[in-house]
Amino acid sequence: MTRRRIRWTIFALFISAVGVLLWFYTRPKPIEVVVRPVERGTVERVVANTRAGTLKACRRASLSPSVGGQIAVLNIREGDEVKAGQLLLELWNKDLVAGVALAESEAQAAEARSQAACLQAEVAQREADRQVKLRKTGAASEERTDRAVTEAKALKADCKAAIASAKMSVAQAGVAKANLERTRLIAPFDGVIAEITGELNEYVTPSPPGIATPPAVELIDNTCFYVVAPIDEVDAPAVAVGMPARVSLDAFGDRRFEGKVRRIADYVLDIEKQARTVDVEVEFTNPEDIKQLLAGYSADVEVILDLRQDTLRIPTQAVLDGKRVFVYLPDDKLLEERTFESGISNWDYTEVVTGLQEGELIVISVDRAGVENGAHAVAAKEEP
Repeated sequence: MTRRRIRWTIFALFISAVGVLLWFYTRPKPIEVVVRPVERGTVERVVANTRAGTLKACRRASLSPSVGGQIAVLNIREGDEVKAGQLLLELWNKDLVAGVALAESEAQAAEARSQAACLQAEVAQREADRQVKLRKTGAASEERTDRAVTEAKALKADCKAAIASAKMSVAQAGVAKANLERTRLIAPFDGVIAEITGELNEYVTPSPPGIATPPAVELIDNTCFYVVAPIDEVDAPAVAVGMPARVSLDAFGDRRFEGKVRRIADYVLDIEKQARTVDVEVEFTNPEDIKQLLAGYSADVEVILDLRQDTLRIPTQAVLDGKRVFVYLPDDKLLEERTFESGISNWDYTEVVTGLQEGELIVISVDRAGVENGAHAVAAKEEP
């Protein structure tokens, strides 16, 4: 009896050992998860553009002469800095220059004629006054007095006509100067010559109505830039002029430029019927930033709608359905599903209002197979 009991005991121990070994070798392996701690920091609620925006100069002019002609003066090159009022380009205009000289000479002659006519009118008026006095004393005949008075009035009318003729000549000279100015291209503001279409002695043709032709000179003000970017019409009501914003440019990698909203378009663009947008303009707040910029860069903007500092936050990629996360329990090596109350959020972080404690480890690799409540897990090496 004792030996049988011993044998059964040994057999039971053997079966138990085999079961333990089978369980050990067949048990599911713990999954590796990447975790991040609940920490304190800054969380922003932002609105971003739906399509790439564009960096634009505050002032950009596509300049062309208003008349056609042959380029006679071209003292600028692409990249030159010019001042407002500087001559950029001039067409052949010797005939118009001569016309201006002729008109100015005619205006001077007309002015001289008007002065002579007015002087004669003054002499005639003095003679008429003298004859009137003599007539009162009987020393002059009535006929002679009437003739003197009538001649004075006629010469006074000639003076007025001569003055009007002189003014007309001055106006004609102004017309000639205006026609001459149409052959000259003047810089409307300080800037940089971005592009020149045409060479010396080439013929320039103005754009016909309804047909766009390349401008002769492209002038850009490189002291002021802004970004225009489209945002979804749903987000537009939350954006207001003066809100802080960040600008990122593909040409500058991860660098961010500080800015603020300067204008919101007054209408909705329906270029894409299913994704209507509103253009938002963002200007740079640091004048030093614009020194390295070039008009035409592609740009993205983030308008900061709300900001919470020194608040509990977790990576947004760890949040499921806006309220669930998996917490890693390092002592038990288990995953625990937890519901929490969230605040504002963005692509990077979500604010934690209640439900989680600072320092708890949150699983961010929620898309891995086997991540579920109660699953065995080990913390993988943290990703950078």
